[in-house]
Amino acid sequence: MSGPAPRPGILDIAPYVGGKAALPGVERVIKLSSNESALGPSPRAVAAYEAAAGELRDYPDGGSDDLRKAIGKRYGLDPERIICGNGSDEIITLLTRAYAGPGDEVLYCEHGFAMYPISARTVGAEPVTAGETNLATDVDKLLAAVTPRTRIVFVANPNNPTGSYVSGDELARLRAGLAEHILLVIDAAYAEFVSKNDYSDGQTLVDASVGAGDNVVMTRTFSKIFALAALRLGWGYCPQPVADVLQRLRNPFNVTRPAQLAGIAALDDVAHLDAAREHNDIWLPWFREAVAETGLTAHPSVGNFVLVRFPEEAGKTAEAANAFLNARGIIPRMVANYGLPDCLRITIGTEAEMRATALALKDFMTETSS
Repeated sequence: MSGPAPRPGILDIAPYVGGKAALPGVERVIKLSSNESALGPSPRAVAAYEAAAGELRDYPDGGSDDLRKAIGKRYGLDPERIICGNGSDEIITLLTRAYAGPGDEVLYCEHGFAMYPISARTVGAEPVTAGETNLATDVDKLLAAVTPRTRIVFVANPNNPTGSYVSGDELARLRAGLAEHILLVIDAAYAEFVSKNDYSDGQTLVDASVGAGDNVVMTRTFSKIFALAALRLGWGYCPQPVADVLQRLRNPFNVTRPAQLAGIAALDDVAHLDAAREHNDIWLPWFREAVAETGLTAHPSVGNFVLVRFPEEAGKTAEAANAFLNARGIIPRMVANYGLPDCLRITIGTEAEMRATALALKDFMTETSS
């Protein structure tokens, strides 16, 4: 006899595995595996979270109304077209549940976020990848991969783990090349770190699609520059018909009250946000240069992380480097599951953490060359 059988395809899903957070026998680690903000959360957000402790008996606002209004005010968006979720992962999952199913295809870039194929498979859809050019989204390759079965196209901009981005003009060209029944989802989790003049987080494309297909969504998160990853808080900006669909699908109380209040407070602390961005503007290029001085390749990045490529030589591989760094109490992210077995992704941490990591990489390359 056997127990209940899961739906076909469920057991084919490789569970998502987050960045490692601990090392055996190491009390204090340098955790650079999950792209968390180096400066931590706003003190205002922490205070708001702590103040919510006296209100744990009551259910949160099911619609996250005050949070949606705060997001709308901060970014100049219509709150009625904002949907809040338990991290942007939930928004991605809801969109896939709503617009894809058995027999459909969900398209994304070769080194795209691991949640895209996972979400596709949970609804019985087929995940399909399009090739990249120089580790960056290639609009022509995406459009060439579209078939009559394509229902959703995910584009992470900037992309994780590569750190690359695609310009606003290229995003517009992608949208123009998609049929109106195909949903384009622009995952802008790292948007606040980007200072490129030609960058777009997707907001203008969402607005342009209103009444003209209603087929573009932008997703965002509080986990990165706002440093509220533990609270699992994300949101999406949609045309009204899409927002209406997601409101019907989401769980009744999907965002906790402490998370809502902390998110509102974080949005209000512009000075802390600016400090986090300025820190990254200093230490991202510093670390890339330090890596280059070791002879390794540090790919260009507009996020708060760097993708470092290692030689395919015995003792110098990414796997060997990971073990060496771990021995120093440093945890980068191995990205073989993203099709990048010769790379490590390293988050930009504090000044002390980046100096320690740069020194460790220098020592690794020196010792393996001797």
